[in-house]
Amino acid sequence: MTDSSENGAGRLGGSILIVGAATEKLLPAVQALESLAETTLAPPAEALGALARTDPDVLIVDEHDGRELLAEAAALRPAIVRILLRSGEGAVDGLDAETLVLPRPLDVQALRALCAVALRCVDARRQARDLESENHRLRGVGMESASFTPDELGELECYQGILTQSAAMRRVLALLRKIEDSDTTVLVQGETGTGKELVAQAIHARSRSRRGRFVAVNLGAISDHLRESELFGHVRGAFTGATENRAGLFVEANGGCIFLDEVGDASPGLQGALLRVLEEGTITPVGSDRPRRVDVHVISGTNRNLEELVRQGRFRRDLYYRLNVFPIELPPLRHRPEDIFPLAKHFLVQASLAMGKKPADISREARAVLDAYHWEGNVRELRNVMERAAILCKGGLVVAADLPLALDHDLGPAPGGDAASAIVIPPGGAKLDQLEREIFQKTLALAGYNQSRAARILGLRESTFRFRLQKLGIASRRNLPFRLGRVAMFLLTALAELVISS
Repeated sequence: MTDSSENGAGRLGGSILIVGAATEKLLPAVQALESLAETTLAPPAEALGALARTDPDVLIVDEHDGRELLAEAAALRPAIVRILLRSGEGAVDGLDAETLVLPRPLDVQALRALCAVALRCVDARRQARDLESENHRLRGVGMESASFTPDELGELECYQGILTQSAAMRRVLALLRKIEDSDTTVLVQGETGTGKELVAQAIHARSRSRRGRFVAVNLGAISDHLRESELFGHVRGAFTGATENRAGLFVEANGGCIFLDEVGDASPGLQGALLRVLEEGTITPVGSDRPRRVDVHVISGTNRNLEELVRQGRFRRDLYYRLNVFPIELPPLRHRPEDIFPLAKHFLVQASLAMGKKPADISREARAVLDAYHWEGNVRELRNVMERAAILCKGGLVVAADLPLALDHDLGPAPGGDAASAIVIPPGGAKLDQLEREIFQKTLALAGYNQSRAARILGLRESTFRFRLQKLGIASRRNLPFRLGRVAMFLLTALAELVISS
């Protein structure tokens, strides 16, 4: 737990990031805050990198050097305390209500006091999570069968039913917020099962046309000769079997939104018809020569590379440009491993409640299997796996045996991964500590240098894993920037003292 009491030097736990130029006006603030907590000063051009690297509890931004960073920080780290330094009075346009504002000329002591309060609040939240975890433990849930603590779950963000705690998906949510209250044409790209339709529904729920219907259609699931009829309707007698008039999905979605999934499967004729809808706002039912005007917000989705299809002459370039007004790329689940467990818990609760069962917990052994699997079917596959686990689990606990055997059989390097992750024993043999060091190093690499995930893969407690890292002399990659940051901060403080004394 972070020590929240100020020691003899007046320091608190936590960290502070200041974004701005190293001017004479800002350096005294840096020096004052450095005596309070670990403080980093980053130029505006390096702000995003510093935000990801230092993971601060408090972010201070000068209004002239990066106000746009505040919105980015709010999307990536909702719990971060945000402070804006500004000149003048009155309301600040485009500023969320949770951002604190300090006027210039800057009162260094007021800034220090504000940061002290913020850091104590952050530490109080940490202590509350620790107490909740301890309370859970005292209720008799053992280590091997425990449902996981809030710290292990991290800071979940929910946007219109989309749950995430990964930086990659938070960036997606930041994009979705940019198009709220508009009917911008959106192209959602991503592998099968990444949640393209869920994202389309989220866009519609916050769009200008949200009071209208949301209609989804998978173009890949409809035969070629029926696609235009499904979308644009037909008149009686237009083709064999057309015994009555049909309105079509675009008419059903009129005043609302239509989601065209797998738009890359559209035939050349259908591509031309879609282009007319986007350019003219009209459709023509099959068998009719009378166009009909529609007002529809179009969102399309694909798991194919439309740019490559354009180069191959299989997809119209003009249609691609009309669909790709606002592109959104969804990362595969294997590229955001921190979302696997929260989503697994979410799907398990959903499935259990649907069956009238009390939601079960997930054992650490089962979690290690989930974390190590490659999830080529992405979120959809994870949901199906947890529905099956909800049926099979006994005693209110999902264990590894409740997961499909394919998961246990697929714990090696991911497809296209580094073949060097295999452990090789030389012909002359190797010492045990050398093998252990190699195992820990390669497990860290496999886990993307995430110590919590690496510990779960090896079936160790995180504290034990970190102790062994220290014993083996292995420095985690994520600790390096912090060490360099302390050296840089020391030099910066020394420079500030020279400037002040001169």
